[in-house]
Amino acid sequence: MEEDEVVVLIDEDGTEHEFSIEGLIEVDGNEYAIVIPLDSENEDEGIILRVEGDDEGEKVFSEVEDDLEWKRVADAWEASLDEEEEDDLD
Repeated sequence: MEEDEVVVLIDEDGTEHEFSIEGLIEVDGNEYAIVIPLDSENEDEGIILRVEGDDEGEKVFSEVEDDLEWKRVADAWEASLDEEEEDDLD
């Protein structure tokens, strides 16, 4: 799984949706993917998904339902973007 990779996720109704992986980040020992729906006109409409492994060793995404966990990841992602921006200015 790489940044800018396109993945297809299936919702609870069985509908397929395409997402671009904007970035991967590790927080508190867990890996997370920040994804943007390809049909979205708003690039700030990111979704945070936890990256886990299934029984066959394949990577699967899980929704982050805990508000505190979501906030920790969102804050870490924003901090990493701020660092990249600072590095670009140097």
